[in-house]
Amino acid sequence: MPACCSARYNLAVLALFGFFMLYALRVNLSVALVDMVNSTSSQQVNSSASVCPDHSASPQVPRNTTGKKYDWDADTQGWILCSFFFGYILTQIPGGHIAGRFGGKLLLGFGILGTAIFTLLTPLAADLGAGYLIAVRALEGFGEGVTFPAMHAMWSSWAPPLERSRLLSLSYAGCQLGTVVSLPVSGLICYYLDWIYVFYIFGALGVVWFILWFFLVSDTPQSHRTISDSEKEYILSTLKHELSKDTDVPICAILKSMPLWAIVVAHFSYNWTFYTLLTLLPTYMKEILRFNVQENGFLSALPYFGCWLCMIITGYVADLMREKFNFSTVAVRKIFNTFGMVGPAVFLLAAGYTGCNYTLAVVFLTLSTTIGGFSMSGYNINHLDIAPSFAGLLLGITNTFGTIPGMVGPVIGKALTHDNTVAQWQVVFYIAAAINIFGAIFFAIFASGSVQDWAVGTKKAQRS
Repeated sequence: MPACCSARYNLAVLALFGFFMLYALRVNLSVALVDMVNSTSSQQVNSSASVCPDHSASPQVPRNTTGKKYDWDADTQGWILCSFFFGYILTQIPGGHIAGRFGGKLLLGFGILGTAIFTLLTPLAADLGAGYLIAVRALEGFGEGVTFPAMHAMWSSWAPPLERSRLLSLSYAGCQLGTVVSLPVSGLICYYLDWIYVFYIFGALGVVWFILWFFLVSDTPQSHRTISDSEKEYILSTLKHELSKDTDVPICAILKSMPLWAIVVAHFSYNWTFYTLLTLLPTYMKEILRFNVQENGFLSALPYFGCWLCMIITGYVADLMREKFNFSTVAVRKIFNTFGMVGPAVFLLAAGYTGCNYTLAVVFLTLSTTIGGFSMSGYNINHLDIAPSFAGLLLGITNTFGTIPGMVGPVIGKALTHDNTVAQWQVVFYIAAAINIFGAIFFAIFASGSVQDWAVGTKKAQRS
């Protein structure tokens, strides 16, 4: 079935821009925070300075220095960075259940709209105090928490099995693209304007995206106004044996499912490394690698540009392996997941031992995050393989566990790097790498590529 201009690929592209906004709204604080805090209060004396001196012969002075500064210590910054996830974790499972019952379009749309509105309120909250900023960030997380389960629920009705890897990789690649754009653009805005405009600009763009999503997207092929009859028939015919007509959720069977727990462990493990770098990489770039705020944004974005490319390419390759070379679904998922979790662990450890070789450090960090893109065709879409009808709910469950690293990772990372020495950052990287490798092994042992019996009611599960 032709992909060009089809309704399902139009959905993927709009979803890509939606998740672009989702991550742009999420990560911009990581860069802005560096510029929001008084350097004298944010850190103790940088013990790495004598080891790794400033690599720039003539450090540039920011053209704009009018932005307000706040006296927030390292622990307070850690809580500000992780507060998002305290709201995010609360709406994962409810979001998945609601999307499965009533559709994900409006849930996803209003989730991003709410996040955009609270982003616009961020400068006001910061001015009122750290407590208010923490509360606003938690509310942003509350809105974003429904988005991934809602998208998974929509794809359960839209994605033909042999196109899942590429469709989901395309839509979720927006996360990496949003990070790629948001980090350097936020750095430029802080450099030339004022950090408050980071939140005003991205918040306004989020509102614009919601308007497009509201009018151009439908929950299912049956309700889409402009889809062709041939495409609708193609999608429905490929999914007719995989979707359950039973509206009751088999909770006990779900909780006993080892393939689901394999996804849970992999999701938790991958997110530990991902969120640690997402929230703390700008700090590492500034305090250890000694880059200024303008350079920081661009270099912090490099790893996510690589991951974005990797997700797009590997999504296509994963489907090709299944369709043309007859690899089983479970083999493809395990192969890609192993590459996507062990590879990042190796290069993350290597990055901690580059000394003052700034180029090598950036290369290793970029390779670590880039190779993580393989896992999109591993654990990340495996929910749709084992239970398409409950994919939104399952993602809500796994992402609940996957949110815990975002809650505790930045706090632990900040606590371990009070003096910002290379040795302290090596400990942070060791912890992340060990957790990643454990997740890869667990998934390789217990994952499945088959639709589970409990996911199709009385129907026999389809072979992978």
